[in-house]
Amino acid sequence: MNIKILTFEPGNVPYVTEIENELKPMNDIVGGYIEAVYLSSTAVLICNEEGKLNGLPMNRIVRGGMIVGTFFIAGYVDDEGEFTSISDADIEKYGVL
Repeated sequence: MNIKILTFEPGNVPYVTEIENELKPMNDIVGGYIEAVYLSSTAVLICNEEGKLNGLPMNRIVRGGMIVGTFFIAGYVDDEGEFTSISDADIEKYGVL
């Protein structure tokens, strides 16, 4: 099953895309192991767990912390522990990070 995400690449404007809701495509986007940073009851930021240690380029400041490398925002985790598609409202809200 695919989910809609909002992707942030360093130095680029965020864009909406769809990915397969599996670990491998998520690892590929962030360039390594994923780490989930919960933004709200409807959105979760997924970034590279070791991005700072690996010297990935600075991307955005989120909640006072630096996020490095490519990351994406998905919908909150469902009852089965899976990420969901980001909502249109959250695309509008977080697209300006």
